[in-house]
Amino acid sequence: MNREHRARLASQAAQILRENDRGAYTVPTKGLYPFQWNWDSCLTALGFASFDEDRAWREMETLFAHQWPDGMVPHIVFHQEDEGYFPGPEVWQTERPVPTSGITQPPVAGFAARRIHERSADKAESARRAAALVKKIDRWHAFLYTARDPRREGLVAIIHPWESGRDNAVDWDEPFRRVPHEGIAPYRRRDVEHADPAHRPTKEQYDRYLWLLEHFRHHGWDNELLHDVSPFRVVDPGFNAILIRSCADLAALAEELGMDAIARANRARAEKGLKALERLWSEAHGQYLCLDRTTDALIDSPSVGGLIPLLAAIPEVRARALGSRIEALGARCRFVVPSHDPADPRFDAKRYWRGPAWLIVNYLIADGLVAAGMDRVAEAIRASSLELIEKGGFAEYYDPMTGEPCGGNRFTWTAAMVLEFLNGAARQPAPA
Repeated sequence: MNREHRARLASQAAQILRENDRGAYTVPTKGLYPFQWNWDSCLTALGFASFDEDRAWREMETLFAHQWPDGMVPHIVFHQEDEGYFPGPEVWQTERPVPTSGITQPPVAGFAARRIHERSADKAESARRAAALVKKIDRWHAFLYTARDPRREGLVAIIHPWESGRDNAVDWDEPFRRVPHEGIAPYRRRDVEHADPAHRPTKEQYDRYLWLLEHFRHHGWDNELLHDVSPFRVVDPGFNAILIRSCADLAALAEELGMDAIARANRARAEKGLKALERLWSEAHGQYLCLDRTTDALIDSPSVGGLIPLLAAIPEVRARALGSRIEALGARCRFVVPSHDPADPRFDAKRYWRGPAWLIVNYLIADGLVAAGMDRVAEAIRASSLELIEKGGFAEYYDPMTGEPCGGNRFTWTAAMVLEFLNGAARQPAPA
């Protein structure tokens, strides 16, 4: 790709970020997702940082302005009314000053904050804004390692599939069967009015999503209770790896800013989490698997969640095995990285997180591969990602077999990841 072509692609990506900008936050895409989403915003901030440093910090500051008193950062902030999305604030009923959802999402904030600060042109201003966020991110990490790891094992559980960011992954099928899907209030889905229903979670899955929501609402969104009362408690290696990396990055950032107590606490969390992550390794699959905390057994589902641990400082032998695993997956589909193994009969090339490729996951995995010295595999992912953009535009996700764009269009975090790939971020070793 020549310089002119790269510049044109970067300009298109930046235009999408501006198009979905609402002043202090971005929406993922018009229509389908009209509010502010947690990990979308943190990853979008990386894209803004390439051309508007102030706007990058503001994106994250807006998100953390709605942090709960217990430290949780909700997965949706409902800044304004919009009937085009379900379930909206009238369903969640979290009674926050500005309505929010009552669950969280993968904690990429520490990772994003450190990366933005490292690249900043105005270090003094960046340090001022980063310092305020460091305290809030630390509180979020502390929340996760208490409310979602009550036995202090070093691994946190998600209590709703939406918390993983991989809503309908095959990983959840087995533990999700314990969640009832009857007796919920009547509802009208809006997502299938904006996107092909064949690309979205099924009605039965949605019924169970909503049963959990109503169950947690019945318990007053009390995070001291929700882990233990949830019939769905799954330790996701992807979620945990993102948390471990964010703890490590927050520790490095805090240390640079002279916030030594926060640095020590997060370094200890990362070290403990890395050791505990070994429990999720499957020699048979050559990757990490989810753990059903209710049955205390690994879930036989080789998904992309088990590859995301490359983002953390996992042992070299594990990183090499995951690199080989990704190459094997690449031999089974035209575009990488599929969100589920195409060799598994449960693979669905177009249905959300049951097979499609996502640029955000590609970016996180590629970043980890470079840090592990596997530049060739990382470059294959980067090239595949940019080819998907050329073929299908800035879609939410893509069929890994054909490259067909799926889900929402002109998607914010897809554009942000294109800017990251073009700027070479995922080709640079992560700082120690």
